[in-house]
Amino acid sequence: MDFKKLLAEMIGTMMLVLIGCGTAAMTHVNGAEINAAYILTALAFGGAIFCIAYSVGKISGGHVNPAVSIGMYVDGRMTLKEMIGYICAQIVGAIIGAGLVGVMAGFDSGLGANGLAKGSVGLSLLVEILLTFIFVIAVLGSTSEGSDNAGIVIAFALTAVHLLGISLTGTSVNPARSIGPALFAGGATLANLWVFIVGP
Repeated sequence: MDFKKLLAEMIGTMMLVLIGCGTAAMTHVNGAEINAAYILTALAFGGAIFCIAYSVGKISGGHVNPAVSIGMYVDGRMTLKEMIGYICAQIVGAIIGAGLVGVMAGFDSGLGANGLAKGSVGLSLLVEILLTFIFVIAVLGSTSEGSDNAGIVIAFALTAVHLLGISLTGTSVNPARSIGPALFAGGATLANLWVFIVGP
């Protein structure tokens, strides 16, 4: 197992949660108009993944998402041992990122945590399955030929799925991204966390 790759995944996932969830938390704290908050958060997640793709992505591939790592494993691009290592590193990074969001925005800021769409587990699962499918297909397709433009495609894909999903579930499409904030938020957020693990 390559320690540099695991460290890159941990740092990259921390960056994603800090920037994406941090923006969601800060727009909540600052009372931003709801549509503006959605757009800012979607752009923050897309911008974060763009930066990650061209920084730590050079080391580990920049999965920063267990759903992406599982997709890479299913596609034969990594071993089971590598996939498990990546997922563990991603979860640790997400917890660190969420903790930093809590320090900056306050642990009562919502931390950019996910919630059920219209209070429905079924609808939330459907949203997360569909959006994760779209995102992971974009990742797998854009990286299959080793394209230099993959980071741009992936950033736009993550922004797009967030634009649709934020008003429904807050958009997970990434179990690690959901685990970090939920552990600090507790309550119903933690109780419903399984939806944002199983769906993606």
